[in-house]
Amino acid sequence: MSAEPPTNAIKTVTENASETVAENTSEERNTGRLEAFSDGVFAIAVTLLVLDIKVPPLSSTEGHHSLASALLDQWPVYAAYVISFLTILIMWINHHNLFKHIKRTDHLFLLLNGLLLMVVTVIPFPTALLAEYIREPDSFDPNVAAIIYGSTNVLLAISFNLMWRYAIYNNRLLDRNADQEAVAAISRQYRYGPLVYLCTVLIAIFSVWASLALIAGLAVFFALPSSLSRWGNKTSA
Repeated sequence: MSAEPPTNAIKTVTENASETVAENTSEERNTGRLEAFSDGVFAIAVTLLVLDIKVPPLSSTEGHHSLASALLDQWPVYAAYVISFLTILIMWINHHNLFKHIKRTDHLFLLLNGLLLMVVTVIPFPTALLAEYIREPDSFDPNVAAIIYGSTNVLLAISFNLMWRYAIYNNRLLDRNADQEAVAAISRQYRYGPLVYLCTVLIAIFSVWASLALIAGLAVFFALPSSLSRWGNKTSA
């Protein structure tokens, strides 16, 4: 049997390469619209945060009160803005990192992503609630506000886990060449999120500040790149 002419072999390789490139481009377009829509929701959620920062009314500066003191009295609002902004920023970074590995979508994944975005858009409310009622130390109101704030973080953690676990199951939506070590590192990073955030809700019943301190620690943890988690896992092995 005669060997295939070199020109035919080259043509076959070129066609296969073109099909592969077209396939990868199609997959990237498949997630492109989802990422663009998600980025838009994150951007709007962050932009709306500044609307909670109000100019002190003239009535608040009457008598012995100055504009400076009126502005300082609003410190919980400023704190709420910073916390909400950083929370949404960390969520966006994590969302962006997931799509370094996820290259396909399907109907259920779109719904799971929508669930995550719904929770993200709610973040300003519990944060503003906490900022408003944390100044009532002689009542249980700050605890209630902290419980609601912590519960929102529980929902965020669950939403992220549902989306990620669905995507990685049997490599359902992952890139064919996805780094499995990086995928495993993200899975480890997310594994205990819902449970630990649930602990912050329980702690808030007894101590608002202890609950917030734990939430801040978790925010730092999730802000770290998953590659650090992968490195830590190797060194402990």
